[in-house]
Amino acid sequence: MNRKTLVLPAVIGLLAPVLAGCGGSTGGGSSDDAIVVGTTDRFAASKEAPAPLDPAYAYDVGTWNVLRQTVQTLMTLPDGGGDPQPEAAQRCGFTDTGNERYACTLRSGLKFANGDPVTADDVKFSIERALRIQADSGVFALLSGIDTVETQGDREVIFHLKTADATFPFKLSTPVAGIVNPDDYDKNKLRDGFSVDGSGPYTLEAEVKNDELVSAVFTKNPNYQGQLKVKNDKVELRSFDSADAMGTALNKGTINVMTRTMSPAQIRKLQNAKSTDIDLIEQPGLEIRYLGFNTNDPSVKSKAVRQAMAQVINRGQLVSDVYGTGADPLYSMVPTTVTGHANSFFNKYGEPDTAKAKALLSEANVTTPVKLTLHYTDDHYGPATKEEFELLKKQLNDSGLFEVDVKGEKWATFRPNEQKGKYEVYGMGWFPDFPDADNYLAPFLDKNNTIGSPYANNEIRGTLIPESRRQADRLTASRSIEEIQNIVADDVPMLPLWQGKQYIAARDDITGAERTLNSTATLQLWELGRGVGS
Repeated sequence: MNRKTLVLPAVIGLLAPVLAGCGGSTGGGSSDDAIVVGTTDRFAASKEAPAPLDPAYAYDVGTWNVLRQTVQTLMTLPDGGGDPQPEAAQRCGFTDTGNERYACTLRSGLKFANGDPVTADDVKFSIERALRIQADSGVFALLSGIDTVETQGDREVIFHLKTADATFPFKLSTPVAGIVNPDDYDKNKLRDGFSVDGSGPYTLEAEVKNDELVSAVFTKNPNYQGQLKVKNDKVELRSFDSADAMGTALNKGTINVMTRTMSPAQIRKLQNAKSTDIDLIEQPGLEIRYLGFNTNDPSVKSKAVRQAMAQVINRGQLVSDVYGTGADPLYSMVPTTVTGHANSFFNKYGEPDTAKAKALLSEANVTTPVKLTLHYTDDHYGPATKEEFELLKKQLNDSGLFEVDVKGEKWATFRPNEQKGKYEVYGMGWFPDFPDADNYLAPFLDKNNTIGSPYANNEIRGTLIPESRRQADRLTASRSIEEIQNIVADDVPMLPLWQGKQYIAARDDITGAERTLNSTATLQLWELGRGVGS
């Protein structure tokens, strides 16, 4: 076939007529053989994190993508974005004018994969379990606005919130709100290992070696009831040590699709290929990367040090030299395509300027060069992360104001260390729990924040976040959201770097690849099918 790079706009749902001729001639169908999807996500159980796939613990895009195939939530996000829609629920909605009472009615006859009925009590158990355990991943904070959960009969669930929260329906679409069977999950402790049982579109069979999940086989759940249309009988998600190994497997045909994370070099090669049986699909993304600071650490406790770093770092060079067309510079924790975005860091710091950075440090009586170590994970965000941090090191050191070293670690140790405050500066990525500006701010700035940041701003926590959540019209909430971004640009508890695009590569006999990732990087494996290569 002629080489095609499909570039999809944000509203994917509008594209079906345009893309009907790409990939294959049928809309799916079943096959005895699993459709094999490659990923570089690593799934490891360790002493620090023994329960990576428990909905009450899991809080990264890789583990959530496993859970979204298997554990059902009351609400789900539609393909092309927009407001959440009922999934395990038949209907949900606020029943008061203050956005503090939210009621859901379960679908009739809903069952877990093993045939047990799903009841309102199971929903209550699942939500209260996550809040009771309060796993150190911090994922429970998404539900911390719940005051009490009430049930009426087998199908009615009522959430009474502590304060108004117009984003609550989005939170009920996240895996931490997934419905689990009390027979399989202890109410007081996490479920160790890689077993997952739920009422989602698939069941899971895990292949584990040396405490790592190397393959997850998803088999269509015959008891599934929900709005998702499952277009295959079986999908295998296979984990690779590197992007190169994953790419080799796609070229050989041992996998059918590859997802995150491809290297920039792989993307360029696929974009420039003239004839191939592999399609590359490019989509807008809501992934961001940023530097986080332990603001209690002596080396970065002074706001001037963090501001000087913001003044020196050259995002344009970082993106062009490392990621090419796969990313764009970002000047806020809120991506450019999300309602409420403000270019707060650019407005405050403008273009990189060493003289201005030096003045900031001098005024604060900070001795230079400031010695720092930038910590990053070398196996979680893709193969270009090391190159990115080497360039950050060079930019800071070339200013003469910093003496920086960099250190990479495996995600299994990096994440717990970061949460415990062992790093003064660290690199993190964020894939949104849901596509609202609140989800790029509150998880890092509110109490029980996901990165364990000691930074606390009373105006943000006490006034601006609650104020924004009272607004059902998210455009109206923008005033509070923009003010939070301005405070972050001034205090620099986090330093945004770039916003990324999403890529999927698929062999041309696979259908539905253009719908396999939604705007929040959720894998929708149920969209994949087999067709006829053209």
